[in-house]
Amino acid sequence: MGWQSRTRTLQVFDTELSADTVEWCPLPQFSHVLACGTYQLQKGDEKETAENCPAPSRIGRVYLFDCNPQTSFIPPLTETQRIDTPAILDLKWCHVLISERPVLGMATASGEIQLYKLMDSQQGTCGLENELSTGLGPDRLALSLDWSTGRGESSDVRVVSSDSSGSLTALSLGEASLTAVCQWKAHDFEAWIAAFSYWDTQIVYSGGDDCKLKGWDLRMGSSTPTFTSKRHTMGVCSIHSNPHREHILATGSYDENVLLWDGRNMKQPLSETAVGGGVWRLKWHPTQEHLLLAACMHNDFHILHCQKAMEGQDAPCPVLASYILHNSLAYGADWSRLPLSNSAPPSPQEPPQTSVGFTESGGHLRIQYESPTASFDTTLEDDSGRYIPEQCSLPEKSSVPDPFTSHARDSQSLSCLMATCSFYDHMMHVWRWDWSPEDKQKPSEPVLSS
Repeated sequence: MGWQSRTRTLQVFDTELSADTVEWCPLPQFSHVLACGTYQLQKGDEKETAENCPAPSRIGRVYLFDCNPQTSFIPPLTETQRIDTPAILDLKWCHVLISERPVLGMATASGEIQLYKLMDSQQGTCGLENELSTGLGPDRLALSLDWSTGRGESSDVRVVSSDSSGSLTALSLGEASLTAVCQWKAHDFEAWIAAFSYWDTQIVYSGGDDCKLKGWDLRMGSSTPTFTSKRHTMGVCSIHSNPHREHILATGSYDENVLLWDGRNMKQPLSETAVGGGVWRLKWHPTQEHLLLAACMHNDFHILHCQKAMEGQDAPCPVLASYILHNSLAYGADWSRLPLSNSAPPSPQEPPQTSVGFTESGGHLRIQYESPTASFDTTLEDDSGRYIPEQCSLPEKSSVPDPFTSHARDSQSLSCLMATCSFYDHMMHVWRWDWSPEDKQKPSEPVLSS
């Protein structure tokens, strides 16, 4: 059976300041909430001399959106709040409620980890309120953070952060405090990323501009890493523990490669996949254990299928889909947990549309977004403006795996909602990816009589 893969832009939002991180709330009752963080370097007046020129300031802004992707003719996002902050390097939602509220963590250029709780407003929307803030130390930028709650477990909620001095900080969240439990020098230069093992939250991984990937066991102290890998050849800037498969870890680097690891053997990766751009962020799918979303800086966004690599077959992870409509550094990326229908709902008077090709439909090609690089994102519509799913065959279909187990592939399809953002063009895109089995069947052979 062949499979169709298709991306489609739903909305483009100008963040005004350079956008570098987007995060959907992972809690089911708040999965319609999306946060986007920005980072802007403000230089001093050009007329000022080197002696009296102040250090450049870094400003930021966090945007909050409400998303309703089921409306046919209305853009799905509604901005509900914007808050000016120090420049934001990373955002992460806690995967469990804290004091019965969702909490958003923020790593800032002021060297702080800031926590915001999501509150209901009188207007019926949600808004962020600053709850706690902890400084990591003077003269440093907080570069990343991760929560220990990636598998939805609420016991002993903790945060780990990395910073521009090369240090990591483990923090404990109490009822009214965010307290640094330990801090240690982990890397020679910037520690770009820190992440928990979601299966053993005493284990922390880190990556730095010294090209090293390291592991740390918080029970053993921080003087010596449990391992040091130099398998990446440039700075390590993304790490994500798989919340569905124990021991599986994905890492990315400025060396333009995604490595998949088994945490029990960090001497050699399970696989290496060249993606053509520095890998700033990696995100495992919320429910599909083999799907990995990669933000590849100079080479757009890609969805990788990692099943064979996770089974130890030592093969690169094939790319199932790519989103190429950003015009600047691809930095922020995240999967939504919101459910999506496979196509826009038909009007009550008409039967549902079947999937048809462009040459068969008589539809109208509508340009959703035109980029300065002359790339287009399009949807096919009928006369009443409804979306017609497009028949788009993948090259070399036989070499592209399906994202489901073999016993379910004949009946299942997958529709995912994503948010991505890019830096210098200060844009955030919300888009969907549809993956479904082909409906076309070959005509039966004529029976020849003897």
